[in-house]
Amino acid sequence: MTTTTSPRLEEITAKNLESALGIRVRPDQEFAVAPVVKSLAEAYVHPAAWPRLIVDGDRAVGFLMAFFDIDWHEDGGSVVRSGLWRLNIAAEEQGKGYGRFAVESVAEEIRRRGGKELYVCWHPGPSGPEDFYRGLGFRENGEVVEGETVGVLELD
Repeated sequence: MTTTTSPRLEEITAKNLESALGIRVRPDQEFAVAPVVKSLAEAYVHPAAWPRLIVDGDRAVGFLMAFFDIDWHEDGGSVVRSGLWRLNIAAEEQGKGYGRFAVESVAEEIRRRGGKELYVCWHPGPSGPEDFYRGLGFRENGEVVEGETVGVLELD
């Protein structure tokens, strides 16, 4: 990781809201992830959402939103899952290890809550995050949700 200090997660508050809203991915990635403002609106109405600002020193470098123990409908049945809902790393901060830090932080929180798997969905395509997630050990589980590939990471 090539960060200047140790990254950390912060709850979204009135104090850091503008910093969170200022996170922008590269223009060629905008198709693959909703903007932070949409994520925060969804977090307001979905109690399972866990939005966090990724901060390094005094710089906001990214945003993540996880979900815990949601009822995921699969083949007419349902299972309980936890995972990463959104990951937005600021365009100028990509390639510095913040995405890996975000995924590891969500994995740690899922383990703390007793979970054994971390789920994520990604848009296929050359500017999408598939290679990033596969590089972290995610594997496709055969599901496609609203055109997105579902991946799972087994947590030890």
